[in-house]
Amino acid sequence: MTTLNKKIKVVSLDLDNTLWDVEATIIVAEKNMCLWMQDKVPRALAIYKSDATADIRSRVVADNPTQIHDLTFLRKEVLFQVIKASGVASAQARIFAKDAFAVFFKGRNNVVFFPGALEMLELLSHRYTVFSLTNGNADVEQVGIANFLDGAVSSADVGASKPSREMFEAVIKKAGVNADQCIHVGDHLTDDIEGANNAGMHTIWVNMTKYTSANNDSKANIEVTSLTALPKALEAYQLSL
Repeated sequence: MTTLNKKIKVVSLDLDNTLWDVEATIIVAEKNMCLWMQDKVPRALAIYKSDATADIRSRVVADNPTQIHDLTFLRKEVLFQVIKASGVASAQARIFAKDAFAVFFKGRNNVVFFPGALEMLELLSHRYTVFSLTNGNADVEQVGIANFLDGAVSSADVGASKPSREMFEAVIKKAGVNADQCIHVGDHLTDDIEGANNAGMHTIWVNMTKYTSANNDSKANIEVTSLTALPKALEAYQLSL
């Protein structure tokens, strides 16, 4: 990794809906998990597909206020409570919940990258210190991008979620730089752009849907409509600083 003598030395990257379509990924992961549950715990699946799951999740969140940003914990605990509610003893329900989550998590990390994502990551990794910064629970090793990263920060690690300043400050601290030496890349105008702006970072809005708004949306320093265009746009921005 070579930073050269650049104003911006660190890039933090959102993952879900910036590098891949998370909704499409979760749909497949949920389907795979439900097929597993249908085979192993069909009564629990009936509960999971009912309105009761929303109530169970609300109770889990209320009972675990310090872990509401840990999506892995929340999903495992909801699965445990659902399976236990189907009549399975607690010890066995824990085992089933762990196994069901493993099926889900494998699918959750079987992502289809947006065009240009991997090429962009490779280019950035040679020019900048790169961190992932996510509210989600994707595993960068399983997804296959850990080799491009110098570090990974999630909401579960920080105990907060974007747009909280704590998330962005975690990257700044880990990288050992000032906020104005960092640029954050993301698709969400509030979670990513507003949050990073408030933390004093530069920002790149990945607007692949070519969204426009008449409202006072947070303004990014750079806007790109494809990941392929991002490296050159960032280099041009460097020259303007």
